[in-house]
Amino acid sequence: MATDGLIEPRKPRHGWRWALVAAVLLIIAAGIAYQAYTFLAQPQARRGRFGGATTDQSVAVATIGRGDIRIVMNALGAVTPLTTVTINTQISGILMKVGFKEGQLVRKGDFLAQIDPRPYQVALEEDQAQLARDEATLKQAQMDLDRYKTLSEQSSIARQTYEDQVWVVKQDQGTVDYDHAQIKAQQLNLVYCHIVAPADGRVGLRLIDPGNYVQTSTTSGIVVLTLQNPISVIYSVPEDWIPRILARLHAGAKLSAVVFDRANVKQLGVGEFASIDNEVDTTTGTVRLRANFDNAEGVLFPSQFVNVQMLLDTLKNVVTVPVAAVQRGAPGTYVFVVGADRTVKIHVITLGPQDGGYYAVESGLSPGEQVVTEGADRLRDGARVTIPSATVAGAAEPAEPQQGRHRHGGQAGDGERRLWRQRREQNNADSPGHQPAPSGDKTP
Repeated sequence: MATDGLIEPRKPRHGWRWALVAAVLLIIAAGIAYQAYTFLAQPQARRGRFGGATTDQSVAVATIGRGDIRIVMNALGAVTPLTTVTINTQISGILMKVGFKEGQLVRKGDFLAQIDPRPYQVALEEDQAQLARDEATLKQAQMDLDRYKTLSEQSSIARQTYEDQVWVVKQDQGTVDYDHAQIKAQQLNLVYCHIVAPADGRVGLRLIDPGNYVQTSTTSGIVVLTLQNPISVIYSVPEDWIPRILARLHAGAKLSAVVFDRANVKQLGVGEFASIDNEVDTTTGTVRLRANFDNAEGVLFPSQFVNVQMLLDTLKNVVTVPVAAVQRGAPGTYVFVVGADRTVKIHVITLGPQDGGYYAVESGLSPGEQVVTEGADRLRDGARVTIPSATVAGAAEPAEPQQGRHRHGGQAGDGERRLWRQRREQNNADSPGHQPAPSGDKTP
């Protein structure tokens, strides 16, 4: 409508925009109200993260006790026979016969090989004939000496003739002695033609076949013989262990050694420390040790790679703590100790040697205290905890060691599964409309 010739401006229509904003605000308010209702409907124990209340952390604990801790030295070694002999020929000749089977166990003196003896038999006969001729010459010279002696006493010959004959007899006697030595040499060659085992042991694969010409210069030999019962293991340890080893030896202790296979799983034998080398290898900083084993069943095989565990000492009745309870961080090495009010406190500890799943504790813990073994990664000093009854372990004392395996490996996994199951059941119990699971539920 025009007023006094002017056109009245149109008013903007913004009512639909305000309606949209109001609708959005109503939706947000409804969402907040729903979240508040859901939060308030939950049990107080489940509001801690958002509502400011504290939530007790469920943990597993173990009680500190006393036990024995073994000081075990682990090393890598190789099975080494106490006797290894390469059977070589001591004379040259044709190898006529082999008297063993590959891999056979032989005794000292058993027949192994035969070299053709005929050339040495002929040489023996020649030397025997030479001896007979030289003995006749000596006999003749001795008879002349006797005649010259009588004539010399009668002054019938010159004194020089008699004295010369004395030395002729001595020369002939030397020739006869030489012939005897030659005969013994040929007899020895005949003995060498018949090769026998110089020691007990097992023969390996044949290195030369019958019919070949063998010589004393051959280094490969005919066969290699190794003594396997008893046998030894040579292993290297860091030089830092030397003082402790020598101290135990000077005290008269007998140190036992246990060997395991390459995978460090199967025990192969139990032996006893025998000797230590006389110097440290400067390139590796280690010293070599030898342990002897009976090896009655032949399980240890020459040059076999093995893992060695040598028991140096046993700490008796010391305070022990499970490995799973030990934490390392800014305070150092510490554990969470559970107090009577179910709050945890950090205790800095000093550890001693480890034996399987346990440490010896030199300071910081006392028998009877409870330490957290599971769930410590979410704890802080002063936090409250809950301890399910099924996760409370007994006294932290080392059990019988299981060689080659840590004792706590499988047990920790079982404890975690039990703890997870209990937490799930507790959460379900707090939820509205929860129905208890049947007694036969075996869900992991």
